[in-house]
Amino acid sequence: MNNATAASETAIPGQSRTVRGRWRRFYKNLHKNKSALIGGYFLIFVVLAAIVGPFLTQHDPTIVDYSSKLLKPSADHWFGTDHNGRDIFTRIVHGMRLTLSVGFISVILGAAFGIILGVISGYYGGKWDSVIMRITDIMLAFPGLLLALAIVSVLGKSLFNVIIAVSIFSIPTFARIVRGSTLAVRKLEYIDAMRSLGASDSRIIFKHILPNITSPIIVQATLRIAIAILTASGLSFLGLGAQPPTPEWGAMLNDGRNYITQHPHVALFPGLSIVLVVVAFNLLGDGLRDVLDPKTKK
Repeated sequence: MNNATAASETAIPGQSRTVRGRWRRFYKNLHKNKSALIGGYFLIFVVLAAIVGPFLTQHDPTIVDYSSKLLKPSADHWFGTDHNGRDIFTRIVHGMRLTLSVGFISVILGAAFGIILGVISGYYGGKWDSVIMRITDIMLAFPGLLLALAIVSVLGKSLFNVIIAVSIFSIPTFARIVRGSTLAVRKLEYIDAMRSLGASDSRIIFKHILPNITSPIIVQATLRIAIAILTASGLSFLGLGAQPPTPEWGAMLNDGRNYITQHPHVALFPGLSIVLVVVAFNLLGDGLRDVLDPKTKK
């Protein structure tokens, strides 16, 4: 009993050192990609601003004040005001949390269903593979924004329905990637060895397959968040997502397009916010692909 306890006590520090070493190697490799590092640090700043920012702003993002409408950027209103007299900087800060929430939640839901379908298709094959892949082929035949637009048109105008729509059109991409990775891992010899030892399918999938295909999933999820944010903003721009007076960046961009010639700041700052966040996620995703995907390593 004492020997077992001593062995477990010595194994835990060794495991923790191994985990720390992996994280150090990961950060070292990621640090070589300066653009990915810039994107990652910028996203950390955006996430912190989304959490803390709404508590630090002085103006209300929804209260209308026509006496202050369409003011240019100044010390009192850093990004100016919109056609309803609302502070644009405050609305952008409050919209950060909303935009990031839509991106993360929709990708998490889409990845969850896509991983399940991809593992079933790649591991079991046969009829399951044929049915699942034909469905994903049909979904991939439609452009992402068009498919999301059709789904929201059926479900109705709301931000919740936008999340559902973006989640649905994210499923086939994850299913395809997970299926391919599962097929590659399933052919390895140690999987055959596990089967010969009597391991169940669930144990093989959760203990041996999924841990070995997390890298492409993480990379795809990072890139997919950018697409989800862009799609959700596009739907809100078309009036199908967040409804007034919700401070969502796509809806703010739609409000500012009517004043873009005489008061360009109304549309400039929401549009610039969307561009910066999407570019940051793409930079980080490309960097993670170089670090995590062995096929791209030199």
